[in-house]
Amino acid sequence: MNDFFKNFDSNPFHQFLGLSLAEHSRDYVRLRLYKNETTPSGIGGSVNGGVLATMLDMAGVAAVFTDLRSGSEPAGTADLNITYLRQAQGIWLDAEARVVKRGRQLCTIEVRIVNDSGDLCAIGRVLYALKAVQSM
Repeated sequence: MNDFFKNFDSNPFHQFLGLSLAEHSRDYVRLRLYKNETTPSGIGGSVNGGVLATMLDMAGVAAVFTDLRSGSEPAGTADLNITYLRQAQGIWLDAEARVVKRGRQLCTIEVRIVNDSGDLCAIGRVLYALKAVQSM
C-alpha cells in the first residue's frame, strides 16, 4: 500500500470531516464519511455541499492512486463536476469512485455518493492530471 493510502485516515483534514478509506482495489475506491460534531452541515442538518464536493474529489484522486503508473506522477485535479440530487442525510455517506479511462495525461473518474439508506445523493466526474516523471 503506498503512502497515499497508509496515511489517508490520519490526515487532520479528513479527521475533521469524518472521512476515512473504507475500501480500495485497482481503479476503485470507497470513502466513508461518518457525520461528527465537526462535519460542516447544510440545510436541515444535511452534510454541506462543499463537503460532498471534497468527498467526490478525494475519492477520484484516491482511485487514480490505486494504479499510479511508472513514469508518471500526480499533477492535480484538472476538472470537477458534481450534481446534487438530494440532501445528504444519514449517519454516514459513501463516495464510490471508479476510473473510467486512464490516459497518459488525464484520468477520468466517475463518483457516486450514497447515504446509509442507499439513496443516491450526488453524482460527479473528476478529471485528474498526470505528468511525466523528469529523469535526471
